[in-house]
Amino acid sequence: MVEPTARIRPFKAEDEKLAKFTIAKANMEGLTTANTKSWLHPLTISIWVALSCIWIEYMQWWPNAHHGYVSCLKPLPAFACIAVPILALADWINRPHFEKVLQTILRKPDMHDLAGYYSRTPASGFWLLEYGDSFVGLIAVDASLDHNSNPDAKKKQSPSTAVITHFSVDEKYRSTGVQDDLLAHAVRHAFTSSPTIQRIEGIDSPLVKFTGPCYTVAGFKIDLVLEPIGTFKWRPRKRVLERSEWEKRAQ
Repeated sequence: MVEPTARIRPFKAEDEKLAKFTIAKANMEGLTTANTKSWLHPLTISIWVALSCIWIEYMQWWPNAHHGYVSCLKPLPAFACIAVPILALADWINRPHFEKVLQTILRKPDMHDLAGYYSRTPASGFWLLEYGDSFVGLIAVDASLDHNSNPDAKKKQSPSTAVITHFSVDEKYRSTGVQDDLLAHAVRHAFTSSPTIQRIEGIDSPLVKFTGPCYTVAGFKIDLVLEPIGTFKWRPRKRVLERSEWEKRAQ
């Protein structure tokens, strides 16, 4: 039996449906993590227990020794009912940010033609990581001037900054560290394909567990802490890798 092998290959036009689904799913992964962190936060648990106890006291649902062990089940409906609005409230607070970001991503120029968009400049690229016939993840680097919102920068003939626009790895493969290889491949391509690229930027979200360690392994430094998001104001960070640092690490 032939063992399946891992490979990183360029994006093809027929991969577009899979890529768009993965990009949307990766964005909503942050919502799932935000909700879970909100529900399991010590403050949330404390509020849940306190409100449940108040209701149990009001309804006189505390266990009664005269009714045996079955009476220990009396408080459970209170805990269950109080949990429902708390869970719903956390999702109500967290969801708008992720839905807004997803709508912004879906409206970006690259999503209209992924294959064409990332083939316009030598340093840009879109790759899929596969293990045998199984899809593992994807990464995209935009080295065009379109990602830069600065009008003065757009007047330049050659961009000096590349941006990691999409980066996703299936959760069951993350323990193997394949995301490090995928990021290293994209970084190497951007720097070696164009001498004008002097830095690469990426977003490290605390709600996507693999990105922080992955960027750190690749040598990315924290450049900017972004606006807080979610119930407990988590702070995404912009990470930057300078060409000089990459060349020094590559020696």
